Amino acid sequence: MSNFRTEQDSLGEMQIPEDALYGAQTARAIDNFPISGIPLPQPMLRALGLIKKHAATTNQILGFLPMETAEVISRAATEVIEGKLDDQFPVDIFQTGSGTSSNMNANEVIANRAIRLLGQPLGSKTIHPNDHVNFGQSSNDVFPSAIHIACTEQLHRKLLPALEQLLQQLAEKSDEFKDVLKIGRTHLQDATPIKLGQVFSGYARQVELTHERLSSNAHGLYELPLGGTAVGTGINTHPEFAFRTIAAIAHETGFPFREAKNHFEAQGAKDALITTSNSLKGCAVSLFKIANDIRFLASGPRCGIGELVLPAIQPGSSIMPGKINPVMAESLMQVCSQVIGNDATVSLCGLSGNFELNVMMPVMAYNILQSIELLSCGIKAFGEKCLEGLQADEKRCADLLEQSLALVTALVPEIGYDRAADLAKQAHKTGKTLRELALEDGVAAEVLDRLLDPASMTEPKS
Repeated sequence: MSNFRTEQDSLGEMQIPEDALYGAQTARAIDNFPISGIPLPQPMLRALGLIKKHAATTNQILGFLPMETAEVISRAATEVIEGKLDDQFPVDIFQTGSGTSSNMNANEVIANRAIRLLGQPLGSKTIHPNDHVNFGQSSNDVFPSAIHIACTEQLHRKLLPALEQLLQQLAEKSDEFKDVLKIGRTHLQDATPIKLGQVFSGYARQVELTHERLSSNAHGLYELPLGGTAVGTGINTHPEFAFRTIAAIAHETGFPFREAKNHFEAQGAKDALITTSNSLKGCAVSLFKIANDIRFLASGPRCGIGELVLPAIQPGSSIMPGKINPVMAESLMQVCSQVIGNDATVSLCGLSGNFELNVMMPVMAYNILQSIELLSCGIKAFGEKCLEGLQADEKRCADLLEQSLALVTALVPEIGYDRAADLAKQAHKTGKTLRELALEDGVAAEVLDRLLDPASMTEPKS
């Protein structure tokens, strides 16, 4: 066992790889949870580092830690924040529901890194993971605070900017297609004419509203449970600890984090996370509709709708030469499906706020952060590889529009609903155009010129 060192926790001795920065409790978690091989997401590690860094500084200011101890903990925690120690966090997502194993993983890594910075042997506990790094804290308030910090940073730095870019791309397409007339469709059947630009303006507004809802609903993440310690009462922490530490985190991140108004709600329930996840699901639903519409409008090229022309970014088939498939739309739709499933998981986890603590927090963190990451990357790829090169087939739009029987709707104010319906049935049965039949039925040519102009049907009439 010469490649191992021995460390001890309250349950006894554990063998630790000699160069590992983690300690006995992390080693137990590795043994206890060989479940998925999925470690805590990096944004969570960054958030834990932020908490430990500023907790040490606060505890030094409040007189609980010597300056040298606080400073070296802060240095070690900064390395966690910067991602330099990510390989020292092997604990599986499917662990203790409070995230205690990951909190102790962070405490041990920061303590041992601080010890190494002081030139002392790993595992000596001259910087203690509990007594120093975790001072004034509990996993029960640290871990949910880290989730809020991580989700806030990822939302604002990745997903919301991605949605803003998508909104711009859709608005540009709306302007590009503003004069392209096409047939509308409801119930998958022909409806009255519409401009392709109007269709894309609707997509743009969907994205705009999604952005607004996400931004608004994410405000609940600014409240941090830090300071509640074990059950929300704040036992073993200073009354000023939470305020001072959170203010420092807010200053470093640039987000308006604040102490939870009620610590018992903040630790017993996870409603802010549920609301955020639900908004992510709503985002996925909107994006699925947009991607699916574009997929169908581009179907063909000859035997489908074919009103849109997709950029040819890769061969579509291993057996059918020349085939181009809507791969970017399908990719985004799969992302959206995963996000919707993630929300179901998060909702089930939210039900497990038993008494004073939720006991499914690691899986909540993983699913929400995965949803943010998937949507951010999926939106970016869809915008770059599909929207930017998307074109309208104006001839196809015009041909389909001319064939539609739904244009008869414009004749209703002139000849009445029943008579118009009869004309549509005759046109469908005989193959004649609406104009031909309407002329035979006695409608004046100048009236038909005015009423059957597709462009005039795309706006309200005064």
